[in-house]
Amino acid sequence: MIKLVRLADRHHDPVLMNPFPASPLQRAKSDPKLGGPLALFALFLVQPALTGPLAHGAEPALRHPISFDTAAADAILSGLSVFPPDNPWNTPVDDWPVAANSQAMIEAIGADKPLRCNTDMGFMLVPPDQAKVPVTVSPYADESDPGPYPVPENAVIEGWPAAFTRASGPEKRLTLEDVQRGKPSLDADRHGIIVDPVNRKLYEFYRLTRTDSGWIAAQASIFDLASNRLRPDGWTSSDAAGLPIFPAVVRHDELVRGEIRHALRVTFSRTRRAFVHPATHFASRLTDEHLPRMGERLRLRQDFDVSKFSREVRILLVALQKYGMMVADNGIDWAVSMTPDERIPVIHEELRKVRGSDFEVVTAPADRLPPR
Repeated sequence: MIKLVRLADRHHDPVLMNPFPASPLQRAKSDPKLGGPLALFALFLVQPALTGPLAHGAEPALRHPISFDTAAADAILSGLSVFPPDNPWNTPVDDWPVAANSQAMIEAIGADKPLRCNTDMGFMLVPPDQAKVPVTVSPYADESDPGPYPVPENAVIEGWPAAFTRASGPEKRLTLEDVQRGKPSLDADRHGIIVDPVNRKLYEFYRLTRTDSGWIAAQASIFDLASNRLRPDGWTSSDAAGLPIFPAVVRHDELVRGEIRHALRVTFSRTRRAFVHPATHFASRLTDEHLPRMGERLRLRQDFDVSKFSREVRILLVALQKYGMMVADNGIDWAVSMTPDERIPVIHEELRKVRGSDFEVVTAPADRLPPR
């Protein structure tokens, strides 16, 4: 079971919601479910979804939308460059200096609190000719990128499917369309993420909801995966920090590969009324300098022993030592994001052995400030 966070006002304080219930995986289409090292070889089993070779830095053309939790998606993602190499998400921070107020900030967040993992952020891969549809955006239209957008009919909503299937309750009978239409709660964050890997475009939505008259959302952002360009200062995104979500999520293909090559997304219940690039927006009234800013970078200490953990957790922890994590939204303390992929084993309890005191806040050297 995961807990979602609703912002009563994305310019102000977070409001914690009830735990987001889970439901079973009820798909409109069947997909191959190959786990472990076989996943990347399953491209040959899913040719109806793909055409063209999988070359370095290039992706096979898509014929129809496919979900993130498939072997076809693994094959495409394994060759997709997500932002330039010098992008903040792709920049190692293992040699960055520790911030002067690191210890005070860790204590303010919660040194004794455990590391958590939200299986929340799924996404769809769409072909370059995917039909674009209007999405009615309100109330953050003035900080949104204009449409139309390539939202497919089978677009997944935050948490679908694994965050549903791994919990109990009456919501187990919900279908994907039920979830698209606002069940179990219209007040949840309901992030929707669409990736066009051929055109290297990323579309992200806050509170994406399907209605009889079409799609609606509270906010819509478009990111160019070939560019380091940030959103304008003061603008939000589907995350409160103005950051993209997709580049920061732990994926199945990365765990199969054995390496995560980017920073992770993390949330905290109390953040400061400030941001540091690459973030462009804050969502707090609090001014305590010991609270983290949106975009703050934290790193798992280099002397933390990762050898005692399972393979999947070890891969995640090594990434936190090398690339760290960035504060992206208000939410559960020390919660990083993973795709809600049923092929990924449950690691929640194992992650809880890692504590806030095992982290440190780092600051970018003067010669490695984020590119604009």
